[in-house]
Amino acid sequence: MDPARLTKLDEVTWRIEPTGAMRVPAILYADEALIRDMDDKVAEQASNVATLPGIVGASYVMPDAHWGYGFPIGGVAAFDPEQGGVVSAGGVGFDISCGVRTMTTGLARAEVERVKDALADSLARAIPAGVGSEGAITLDAAAMDAMLAGGARWAVEQGWGEAADLERIEEGGCAAEARPDFVSARAKERQRREMGTLGSGNHYLEIQAVEEVFDPAAARAFGLAPGEVVVTIHCGSRGLGHQIGTEFLKEMVVAAEAAGLVLPDRELACAPIASEVGRRYLGAMRAATNCALANREILGHFARRVLRHFFPQVEVRLLFDVSHNTCKVETHQVEGRPRTLFVHRKGATRAFGPGHPSLPAALRAVGQPVLIGGSMGTGSYVLVGAPESEARSFASACHGAGRAMSRHAATRQWSGRQIVDELAARGVLVRSPSMRGVAEEAPGAYKDVGAVVLAAERAGLARRVARLGPVICIKG
Repeated sequence: MDPARLTKLDEVTWRIEPTGAMRVPAILYADEALIRDMDDKVAEQASNVATLPGIVGASYVMPDAHWGYGFPIGGVAAFDPEQGGVVSAGGVGFDISCGVRTMTTGLARAEVERVKDALADSLARAIPAGVGSEGAITLDAAAMDAMLAGGARWAVEQGWGEAADLERIEEGGCAAEARPDFVSARAKERQRREMGTLGSGNHYLEIQAVEEVFDPAAARAFGLAPGEVVVTIHCGSRGLGHQIGTEFLKEMVVAAEAAGLVLPDRELACAPIASEVGRRYLGAMRAATNCALANREILGHFARRVLRHFFPQVEVRLLFDVSHNTCKVETHQVEGRPRTLFVHRKGATRAFGPGHPSLPAALRAVGQPVLIGGSMGTGSYVLVGAPESEARSFASACHGAGRAMSRHAATRQWSGRQIVDELAARGVLVRSPSMRGVAEEAPGAYKDVGAVVLAAERAGLARRVARLGPVICIKG
């Protein structure tokens, strides 16, 4: 993207002035190098989002943004139902409530290195991964609805997790007002055997080590110490969420036309929040959110079980679990008064600053952990929500490195075996059922995650706490 197309407000803030049908400006957070690496579609899609009814403040773009379906991936937009606001399936994404969970172990990296090969093999056996992967859990109709209504709380009740985890999950582990009855039979059928599985694409389970600490006080509050090992899981609502997104996008095309909405792009299909389609989508989306929360809780349980086989006394504690493909009802200060808004975050993470009432007591003084997944071999980051993020982006931050090239382009440049061997030579073990999947997720196919999180910090979205280096990667 040519920076000359944008108005530069400071070194990491860029503005697209409202023109044509745009109701608000578009604001992009990135340094100039990241702006230049973004495809032109990002600016076009952010401007299109700014035309939607009821949008408040601006259409925001995170430093890791790239082209997506309707909304850019890394896009944030808030809508006011009292001003005719809309909900858009494209503003949430197909993998509803895809997110990241990080658990601390207190284990030194040296302890894990001694059993690394066997540990990698055990995790690969315990965690089904890959396209269409299925696990040992099968849900009948009653169990399916209970899971969609209960989320991680349901998983804990079934014995797949620990009650202490729930305080460290968004929404306490369960999205309120979920409506399993608004989820189609086809979506439920796709999920019957997929609980406790990673799936494919950029999903992973990694054993990581804390390699650098930027904020010692926050790191201590989060239980992160240099050289210690953590477990990070990146996964979402699997086939169920994808099916819900696909079905409601079709309905929203019709709903938008019926509401008289003129959209600049058919992919921005949406429905008024208060409409029948809007209400049904929100109910189904929250059910898919619960599916993702339950799935990550189960995966965390499986990982705990494997680690305890090798280290019987290990205490695997949840640091936080946060989603980055959601629409949440939140109260934000706008022009000096609180307003209830429907905040879409697509490839963007909620990043509440210190003192936010939704945070558990142990974290409230510090702020919300913001979990940023990198690519295989490049490392991940833990950030913390910044006080100014509320005013800058409705308390939102980036979610990962962001793709720099398509999956198809990546497979033309790298082979999966090449990537596995190169990472092994660097001390990173990869286990995956698909060498093509590994090639698609090659580290070189992603932006520099270090540059992304530094831009987020400079923009006041979140502050760096620690950098995590990969040790073992279980990949879909």
